Amino acid sequence: MTGTLFGWAFGDPARESDSSYVDALQREALENARETAAAKGVEAVPGSEAFTVLSGNDSLVELENAPGRLVVRCTIHVEGPGAEKLRAEGPMNG
Repeated sequence: MTGTLFGWAFGDPARESDSSYVDALQREALENARETAAAKGVEAVPGSEAFTVLSGNDSLVELENAPGRLVVRCTIHVEGPGAEKLRAEGPMNG
């Protein structure tokens, strides 16, 4: 059984068109997701990561903690004991 988790990275929206900068934020978001998985006692499924780049000012997602920021979200699949109970929903890991 697998579940899903989010990882996050925050950056400068003025650099959104800089692909190397966004790539670095994606690596940071993936590492954050892996750390969250480890903290919950599960493991990330290699190659399952999917990234979304959001602006804190013009997103449908409520980003109260990141107004005016570039937000990179990484969604990963996880497996291990209890993984089936983990779901990345909205902006939260549940």
